[in-house]
Amino acid sequence: MAPFGFTPPGDSDDSENSENGMPDFSALFEQLGISPENLKDFTNLGFLSSANSNSSASEFTFPIGITRDVAKKFVSAKGSLPIGTTDLSQIHDAMEIAELWLNEATVFPASSSAKNVMTRNDWVDSTMAGWQLTVEPLALGLAQALSSVIEGQEMPEDSMPLEAVAGLLRGFIATMIATQLGQCVGGLAESVTGAHDVGLPLLNPSRPALLPQNIAQWSVDIGVPESEIRIFHALREGAVARLFDSNPWLVDYMRMAIADYGKGIHIDVEKMQQQAQEAMESGAIDPDNPETLTLALNQGLFTPEESPQQGAALAKLETALALIDGWADDVTTLAAADRLPSLNSLRETLRRRRATSSPAQQLFSSLFGLEVSPRMAREASAFWLAIRELRDVAARDQIWSGILPTHEELNDPATYLSSVEIPDDLSGLAGI
Repeated sequence: MAPFGFTPPGDSDDSENSENGMPDFSALFEQLGISPENLKDFTNLGFLSSANSNSSASEFTFPIGITRDVAKKFVSAKGSLPIGTTDLSQIHDAMEIAELWLNEATVFPASSSAKNVMTRNDWVDSTMAGWQLTVEPLALGLAQALSSVIEGQEMPEDSMPLEAVAGLLRGFIATMIATQLGQCVGGLAESVTGAHDVGLPLLNPSRPALLPQNIAQWSVDIGVPESEIRIFHALREGAVARLFDSNPWLVDYMRMAIADYGKGIHIDVEKMQQQAQEAMESGAIDPDNPETLTLALNQGLFTPEESPQQGAALAKLETALALIDGWADDVTTLAAADRLPSLNSLRETLRRRRATSSPAQQLFSSLFGLEVSPRMAREASAFWLAIRELRDVAARDQIWSGILPTHEELNDPATYLSSVEIPDDLSGLAGI
């Protein structure tokens, strides 16, 4: 399981203010085996740089501005090229062709007639609201879990009220996760080819958008005409945009899985104390060296255990991501099979790259410890192809309005179809 952003938000310009307003976490840190005298040093590392003594325990606001700022710093370091007239013309042509071909490959209509072309900075700004909706339940779940730990402690009489400490802790956790999300988004901005390349509903309303800088980078040294590469990515982007736009329940389904994961977070203080004691005895944590705590947190020390509820939520999310990716692959293949000579080469290049570092893999590995299996995406692609061959395009797309297959059902499309089909003769149900 991932360390939930348990990494320092970086150097803080407000370290002096944070030190002056730092709450008394001594009871909690004492239980964890960490000397309270070192809290000042932890503050200087940035661990409590978001603390605000006026926070209310009932308030939780995800600091999306931090995510945007961190992401923009990453983008600035790598560079965000402006969009030239040639870029616009080439991408518009590719998207126009893709929309025509997609009309024959899926029953879902075009989500928008607009042809959106984005720089890396544009992509960060345009998707930020979607990131907030997607990740906020995770931050809230962890904040509530840690707040419950604080509220269960006996604090000294002269310390800050527990409600205020809980409010400070919410801000602390929100800042950590917002920072880690910003790092993920900034890293993704360097490689995503479209707004939906991660497989998440990040735009509202859903609409296709491409990043010419990243598509040009993607095409280096693969020996395929750039015009085919642009159409290939336009097909995949347009397909997923149509999917989300035509199935708004899917958007809620994926976000609910993340919310369920967040709700399942529980922190075992006794186990954390044991981990801390073992880490100190082994030398992994040195009470006189706060940087060793930073390293331990980075490596997952004090990470909450994954509950069965969380495991089920992650399995649901991973399967949904694989189904979306596999469906986009099948739609793209059907749309371009007789039109793009290099289609098989493009599909193989995409699979090979995603096997090592796909956008979804980067994101969910960092935030959840979820390894999105490339094998499952291949299984999902084969599943959608089998459904289309057993029935037709309409039957394939109709599945999105019903019960989605589980991971186990991906390998037996015929049985899955039988399980969800309504028999023509319902007379046998009369006595039920």
